[in-house]
Amino acid sequence: MNIREEINQWLLENLSGEYEKVRWRGCPGDEDVYPELRKEWEKKLGEAGFIGLSWPEEYGGRNLGLMDIVAYNEEYARHGGPGRAGHIGETLVAPTIIAFGTDDQKQRFLPGIKQGTEFWCQGYSEPNAGSDLSNLKTKAELVGDEWILNGQKVWTSLAHESDWVFVVARAVEGSKGRDGLVFLLVPLDQEGVEIRPIHQISGSAEFNEVYFTDAKTSQANMIGEVGEGWKIAMALLAFERGTSTLGQQMLFKSELDMIVDIAKRNGAMKNPLIRQRIAKAHAGLKVMRFNALRMLNGTENGTMTKEGYISKIFWATWHRDLGELAMDVVGDEAELVDGEFSRMQKLFLYTRADTIYAGTNQ
Repeated sequence: MNIREEINQWLLENLSGEYEKVRWRGCPGDEDVYPELRKEWEKKLGEAGFIGLSWPEEYGGRNLGLMDIVAYNEEYARHGGPGRAGHIGETLVAPTIIAFGTDDQKQRFLPGIKQGTEFWCQGYSEPNAGSDLSNLKTKAELVGDEWILNGQKVWTSLAHESDWVFVVARAVEGSKGRDGLVFLLVPLDQEGVEIRPIHQISGSAEFNEVYFTDAKTSQANMIGEVGEGWKIAMALLAFERGTSTLGQQMLFKSELDMIVDIAKRNGAMKNPLIRQRIAKAHAGLKVMRFNALRMLNGTENGTMTKEGYISKIFWATWHRDLGELAMDVVGDEAELVDGEFSRMQKLFLYTRADTIYAGTNQ
């Protein structure tokens, strides 16, 4: 049985009962729903051996190739698998630790990710260091065998649900830009770490501000050396551009299918301009897949190719346009809120941010 058949059969048997309500939920813009149930789902995936499929066997993985991982992600998304509570751990932190970490770090951190029991968030952006990430000001000072952190991170997705955060900080006094940075793994459950939610226009609050006031982490939790923080941070982003984006496109397809269904039901499909925009969205989805496939060649060792940037700009712009299409298809009802935002309203509101986060179009 190949991996597509394996995950298909497993999802048919397991994505039901209590987990039925998390189908199609927990994706970007909806990440704060059912957090505990989605963590239980993560454990269930881990027990079934569906976490770390591409990792080397020596770290508990199955060493599957790119196209197998593509198949897995596409099938998972096609069934409406919930947004992964362990996504950042499995697809960002773990490949970075495997590529750059020590043996001790691999033994310490990979099992918790593999079992779906430890959850991670990303400490990159700051109030004055978003797209210009090298302008970051968070400081790390080595005192004895511990790093002491002081500073602020912002737009930290699911920090309030996480156990650990990876932090890029400035470790060399007087350094500027990409120089003098360090990449640290920091426990969140400690004095000196304060997490404040950021409430969005859609009503959710999966983003947070994270404040470090003499927060601590062991020197053993540094990946690489002092001064290599930028290199490792960029390698991690290259892993993010990997095969999971192909699963993301299956979610995009489901959103487009919902829009088409609404257009058929309410008569919007009779409008030739709406039909033209739907056709353009369908064609764009196909182009997006080809873009994603051709950029996979730069993600195995943490290098970034120009295709990765092209792919991000393309899908972000496409998805933002899809949100606008959704509102136009819904029509006048899109302006009304009855208790809470509808799926299409949430889609529109969240996609306003697509061209900003994870690398702005500008």
